[in-house]
Amino acid sequence: MQAIDLNADLGEGGARDNELLSLVTSANIATGFHAGDSDTMRAAISRARDCGVAVGAHPSLFDRENFGRKELAITPDEIFDAVTYQLGVFQAIADAVGVRPNHIKPHGALYNMAVRDSGLADAIARAAASVDPMLILFAMPQTELARAGEARGLKVAHEVFADRNYLTAGSLVPRTRPDALLRDPEQAATRVLRMLREGKVLSVDGVDVDVHAETICVHGDTPGAVEFVRSLRSRLEKEGAEIRAPSFSEKSERPR
Repeated sequence: MQAIDLNADLGEGGARDNELLSLVTSANIATGFHAGDSDTMRAAISRARDCGVAVGAHPSLFDRENFGRKELAITPDEIFDAVTYQLGVFQAIADAVGVRPNHIKPHGALYNMAVRDSGLADAIARAAASVDPMLILFAMPQTELARAGEARGLKVAHEVFADRNYLTAGSLVPRTRPDALLRDPEQAATRVLRMLREGKVLSVDGVDVDVHAETICVHGDTPGAVEFVRSLRSRLEKEGAEIRAPSFSEKSERPR
């Protein structure tokens, strides 16, 4: 079976981040716009370094009140500035503790908007490429965000979601719906294994959707997240999956 990454959103004030860091291989760390600050970034990056977990910035719309999960009216230029700012702060703190960031993954509403809006997607990809062209962009496959990353020369790690349900169009079920989350870890593991083996996921409407899985997201603020990830990882390893973070190049080291 192919190698696969497990990623989770950390540095958002969760009480069990340390436990999650013992289970995931990539940490998406909040950069202050929806949660966190310079102190939490430094602490989370340092803990991830000590656990051998790859780190990436998790930039957001500036909306702490709604945890970055409310879509806001914003222009591509404003997104470029916001993402560049957050990446710059994150990269500087990471460098101060001896860590090179591996990836970038937009948070919440910003991610969902960029999946379908080519202008916003390009602004994110342009910001990432301008700060560090070797950053890997986490994005759902066959979306504007993935296409923008590829067009800007970024390596894209195609992302699937273990704890979220899918619509027939391939997007995630909105969090406002009661069926947005998948809470059963065994059911999630079975579904993820099918994604890896067949490239398919069953939507809430009973229709198979094409997916390509290179990194699997589990949200750290979901109730029971630690137990969920532990069960998922155990099942994947029993089935022969190699759990590791993606790298920009399998053949060459990244310069510092």
